[in-house]
Amino acid sequence: MTATLTPGTRSGGPRRWPLLGNLPAFARDPLAFFESLRDGYGDWVSWALGPQRNILVSRPEHAGELLGAVESTFRPTELGWAFRQLLGNGVVVATGDDWRRKRALVQPAVRPRQVRSYAATMVECADALAGGWRAGQRIDVHREMAGLTQRIAVRTLFGSDAAGREAPISTAMATAQRELGAEFRGLTLFLPPWVRTPGRRRMREAVAVLDREIEHVIREHEAASAAGAERDDLLSRLLAARDETGGPLSRKELRDESITLYIGGHETTSTTLTWAWQLLSGAPAARARLTEELDRVLGGRLPAYDDYARLPWTRQVVKEALRIYPPIWLISAVATEGASLGGRAVPAGTSVWTSPWSVHRDARWFPDPEAFRPERWDADAPHPVPEHAWFPFGGGPRACLGARFALVEAALVLAVLAQRFHLDSGSDRAGVFPGLTLQPTGPVLATLRAARPHDGGAR
Repeated sequence: MTATLTPGTRSGGPRRWPLLGNLPAFARDPLAFFESLRDGYGDWVSWALGPQRNILVSRPEHAGELLGAVESTFRPTELGWAFRQLLGNGVVVATGDDWRRKRALVQPAVRPRQVRSYAATMVECADALAGGWRAGQRIDVHREMAGLTQRIAVRTLFGSDAAGREAPISTAMATAQRELGAEFRGLTLFLPPWVRTPGRRRMREAVAVLDREIEHVIREHEAASAAGAERDDLLSRLLAARDETGGPLSRKELRDESITLYIGGHETTSTTLTWAWQLLSGAPAARARLTEELDRVLGGRLPAYDDYARLPWTRQVVKEALRIYPPIWLISAVATEGASLGGRAVPAGTSVWTSPWSVHRDARWFPDPEAFRPERWDADAPHPVPEHAWFPFGGGPRACLGARFALVEAALVLAVLAQRFHLDSGSDRAGVFPGLTLQPTGPVLATLRAARPHDGGAR
C-alpha cells in the first residue's frame, strides 16, 4: 500500500505570495531557487508557480522514475504560448499516439549510423574555423561556437546549398530563445494566447522568419527530389520518412521537426562548447591531459567518427561540462491517474519537476560539485556516479533524440580546435541565463594561444 502525497503537506516548502505563489523568487533566479528548495526543504518539496501547485524532486532515483513514467502515468507539461509557437507540435511537444508516430518517423534520421555520415561535415566546419584563427587574437567564444554550430546544423539539416540562410535563421532563433525565457519566468506565462504583449509580438515576428526560411528550403528539397537528385541531409530523410500507414510527415510537421532538430544540433552544442572552453581555461591539468590524448590518438591529423570512441578524456571533458551546465536545466510532467514516485501516490493533475542543474550540483552525488573534474568519469573513479544523477538530455522514452548527434559533434569539434589552440579566458567568467537552454549572460572573451609554438593558426 502506498502513502498519498498531497502538495503542501509533505516536507513543507517555501512561503507563497497570494496569487503569485513562488513566482517572484523563481523569476528572479530560477537556478538558485531550485537549489534553495533542495537545500532548505529536502528532496521532495511543494511550491507554487502562480496558481499552479508543483512538487520538486531532487533524488536521482525519483528523477529517473519520473522520466521513465512520462507517456504512462505522467504527461508532458504545457510550457506556455511561446514554447508552442517555436516548437509547434513537434516530437518534443506531442503526446500519446501522435508522439509515438512522430518519434518513429524522426528517430531513424539521428541514429548512430546516420550521425556517422555527418561527422565529416562537423570536422570540416571546425577545421575551417580554426584556419581563420590566429594566435594572440581575442575572440568571443560563444559567438564563435554559435557560428560554427549554426553552419554545421544548416549543412547537416538542410544541405550545403542552404548555407546562405544561416544568418536569418540564427537571428530569429536568438530572438525566440530570449522571448521564450522571458515569458517562462514572468507573468505572461499565465496570460491567455489572445493577449498581445511586446514580447509576444517579437516572438511572432521571429517565428514568421523561421517559417519562411524553412519553407523555402523544403521547396528546394522537393524540387531537387522531383529532378531525381539524391541528398544525404536530415531534411531529406524526414521528407522520405513514412509511418506505418505509408503516410509522410505533413508540411507543418516537417517545419516543427526541423526546428526541433536545429535546436538540438545547434543550441545545445554551441553552449556546451562555450562552457567547456571556459572550464578548460581554468583547469590547466585537464587541458594538458586533453592535449596528451589528442597528440597520442590523432598525431596531428583531423579526427573522424571512429575516433570518438578512442578519445575517452575528450568525451569526459564534454560530459563534465554538461554536468556543470546542463542545456536542459528543467524538466516537468503532470501526474495522471495512478501516478506514483518512490512508492508514494501523486494526485492526478500535480506538476512534478526535476532540475538537472540542481541534481548535477548536489554534493551527495558529485563531491565538490562546482569544481570541473572530468576525472569523475574515469572508469576507476573513487566515487561512482549514481544512476540517473546525470541527465542533461532528459531520459526515459522522451529523452532528446539528438543527444548522440550533440555528443559526437561537441567531442569532434573540441578535438579539432584543441589540437591547434588554447582558449585563455583568464579570470573572466560568464554568468548564466536560463532560457530555452542555459546561455551565457554576455560575451565569453578569450585569447587564442597556439597549442604548439610553431602553430600560429595556419595548417
